Amino acid sequence: MRNNVYEYVGRLLEEVELTQKDNVEKVAQAMVASIESGGIIQAFGAGHSHAGALELTHRAGGFIPSKSIKEPAGGAYESIEGVGTSFMKKVDVRKEDIVFVISNSGRNPLPIEIALGAKSKGAKVVAVTALEASKHLKSKHSSGKNLYEIADLVLDNRIPEGDACLLVEGMNQKVCGMSTITTSVLLQACTYRAVEIFVEKGKIPPIYMSQNVEGGREFNEKIEKDYIERLYRI
Repeated sequence: MRNNVYEYVGRLLEEVELTQKDNVEKVAQAMVASIESGGIIQAFGAGHSHAGALELTHRAGGFIPSKSIKEPAGGAYESIEGVGTSFMKKVDVRKEDIVFVISNSGRNPLPIEIALGAKSKGAKVVAVTALEASKHLKSKHSSGKNLYEIADLVLDNRIPEGDACLLVEGMNQKVCGMSTITTSVLLQACTYRAVEIFVEKGKIPPIYMSQNVEGGREFNEKIEKDYIERLYRI
């Protein structure tokens, strides 16, 4: 029996590549501009969307000037208005930064308020969301806006409403949420293109090496010294 996941993911990634090329370019250019101006890459995702934030920040092959925004409750209060506003008062976001906010539905108050808080501090905000699905969902925030309406740039992960994508014969409910897959690929595509832009300018960007290869830890620590004030704080 054939497992339909592989074929579906292949088609989905082709769709992402075809439809998001221009958006990836815009985001990559913004990432480069942020780092060149002394900013860092920050990323937030509530609940399972935090996996996307981890994919982009503080990992092998990614930019050293980067960190994930860790909301202490882990997204438990994602639907409660005011939590994100209060939390963002404590988060070190600066006007030179670029902040990725990842939310599949884009309708809950917490990611919306993270985005609003980052924008209020002058940072550029990138939404990573299921754009077409989000357009048909009513915001749970008093602003009446969903995440994509607040962000400066949008990456569409092309996922249908509800995240689950496949039907198994004999079952009516869809299974297999795919948003983490396409979100991760989109973010890696942005990283790849941003590195290309640096190299095209004759610059070698600050990229993490795996600590599990010889000399990796020392390599990272040497470069991290330039950003240490920003990387290990809220």
